[in-house]
Amino acid sequence: MTSRTCLSVILAAGEGTRMKSALPKVLHPIAGLPIVAHVAKAVHSAGGSDIALVVGRGADAVRDAVQSVVSHVTVHEQTERLGTAHAVLAARDAIARGYDDILVVFGDTPLIETAALDRARAKLARGADVVVMGFRPDNPTGYGRLIEKDGKLIAIREDKDASDDEKKIGFCNGGLMALRGDSALQLLDKVTNANAKGEYYLTDVVEIGNALGKSVIAIDIAVDNVIGINTRVELAEAEAIWQNRKRRAMMLAGVSMQAPETVFFAHDTLIEADAMLEPHIVFGPGVSVATGAVIHAFSHLEWAKVGPGANVGPFARLRPGADLAANAKVGNFVEVKNTRIGVGAKVSHLTYLGDATVGADANIGAGTITCNYDGYNKALTEIGAGAFIGSNTSLVAPVSVGDNAYVASGSVITQNVPADALAFGRAHQVNKEGRAVQLRAGYAAQKKARKAAE
Repeated sequence: MTSRTCLSVILAAGEGTRMKSALPKVLHPIAGLPIVAHVAKAVHSAGGSDIALVVGRGADAVRDAVQSVVSHVTVHEQTERLGTAHAVLAARDAIARGYDDILVVFGDTPLIETAALDRARAKLARGADVVVMGFRPDNPTGYGRLIEKDGKLIAIREDKDASDDEKKIGFCNGGLMALRGDSALQLLDKVTNANAKGEYYLTDVVEIGNALGKSVIAIDIAVDNVIGINTRVELAEAEAIWQNRKRRAMMLAGVSMQAPETVFFAHDTLIEADAMLEPHIVFGPGVSVATGAVIHAFSHLEWAKVGPGANVGPFARLRPGADLAANAKVGNFVEVKNTRIGVGAKVSHLTYLGDATVGADANIGAGTITCNYDGYNKALTEIGAGAFIGSNTSLVAPVSVGDNAYVASGSVITQNVPADALAFGRAHQVNKEGRAVQLRAGYAAQKKARKAAE
């Protein structure tokens, strides 16, 4: 298949009014990636690396979404909505460049799989001129029926026009199509708008192709491949299907999950074999988890790296730039941002580390905070290998704690701590005998006066 050139025409000009959104329909995300970008990834994987993107509203944003995953994209605006064939012909210049295969897909079908597109292209390679991708729903009512005879597709009959016998056909039109490149424009240019709506329908190429003696066939693909997104309900349903596919693929690749239905992945989540995922975990974009790592329950990760054998959570949050080396530990109610945690280092609980480095085998006590932001700028905190930071310590950046140094609990550290030193940063304690009685009396009087004034 690699010797055959391929253009993928992605139709993404629909208004998407039923989404009830200012955002173009095809830009709504599934697993953190716009719908149309999922389609672009699938066709690219099927060898359709050249993409003709047919756009309408939000053209620039739609183009940017596609170009975030593939590079060879030309943009073609459909200024009028005159049917699917009209939309494909908006990309006439791209089609005319001369490709072996043309894939026509919709920008709102994010669940199309590369394997289905590969099958369609394989049929073109074996001599077909038109390949329609069909599916078999539980209830075909409302769908156009694919009418076959002697292994050939002879017509697509809309449900409202179908005879009683034709309505019994369970093989339905999915809308996606593959065309032989040297036949595509010949077929498309013969499509007319002689119908009740006055539109140019892509489905007409089936009967046109048969009339011209072309080879027109249909292939059967899974129902979820052709699911289009028109409402937020359908968006959520597609998300669920995508997540189930990802969970299954992860487990088959060697990732353990105790309750897979509670784990949610991003489109680019990478997890190596023998990692363990407990229930109720959310992966945002840009996360990689190495072999032997354990992500405990109720953790949230995005743009983070988890090294081999590392432990995260429960109830941990890894924000962008969190980087855990091998066997590092980030425990419950710990938040890490833009911080490298060294081999075997432990941050066990109730801690915030931001804009910091933590050396190998360091121990960070509960309640430790890196004070990294002064309201205008971020500053770095450096904690050396083997350092011990006592509980409830505030490290006021920029500051460094040397290798094997100790910081006493309850300290506020504003100056660098040398290696092997012990640092105390506590205020001097003063006790005022009986002052609490006076304070309570004063506070009570203030409260009484305030209520009297109300």
